[in-house]
Amino acid sequence: MARLLLIEDDLTIRTPLIRALRERGHAVAAASTAMAGLRDALEDRPDLVVLDLGLPDLDGRELLRMLRAVSSVPVIVATARDDETEIVRVLDAGADDYVVKPFTAAQLDARARAVLRRGPSGADAQEAALVVGGLRVDPRARQVTLDGVTVELTPREFDLLHHLAGRPGQVVTKRELLTEVWQIPYGGADKTVDVHLSWLRRKLGENAQQPRYLHTVRGVGVRLEAPAAQP
Repeated sequence: MARLLLIEDDLTIRTPLIRALRERGHAVAAASTAMAGLRDALEDRPDLVVLDLGLPDLDGRELLRMLRAVSSVPVIVATARDDETEIVRVLDAGADDYVVKPFTAAQLDARARAVLRRGPSGADAQEAALVVGGLRVDPRARQVTLDGVTVELTPREFDLLHHLAGRPGQVVTKRELLTEVWQIPYGGADKTVDVHLSWLRRKLGENAQQPRYLHTVRGVGVRLEAPAAQP
């Protein structure tokens, strides 16, 4: 099941398309403006974005440029614009495919599956599970288990843990986490990282005073490592 984000302002198109794509097995979220779509793409990390160009607050081509500056998520542009020059511009701007309205849900579904087959979805889908001690992080299923028990995480908590699990034993700075996990290359509040680490520790059954996996390095960042063997 792929997680799709549909950025489309026309309700008469958006509603039936969401329903049809869900019937084909996809998890579909939607946004009706460019800025809402950008926010959802960065926060929820979908496998693929379906982008209309004629949005009310910003041209979709400009949104594509903004999205490409911070994310490699596959993008299919779906629009009524059928000029060849426009199609070339959009593809050069970073779109992975282009479909002209009107189109069927079956056609869009086929194009989405083709794009996703060409490479990783959200950069994680082709990675193997990461194992650190009794902690297992599976990016394909976006599932975490601790000593064989499933740990329920929010999308952001999963991305944070996955990033740390890919660097076991290394100190990862808060600046790196803000850039790589939150996709905020220009900086942000360290408190955001601290709060999510606190939530993550709680779900892993530990705290900052008695860490097992997540160890704070004061003034630097955090390190994930397997607990020391019990004597």
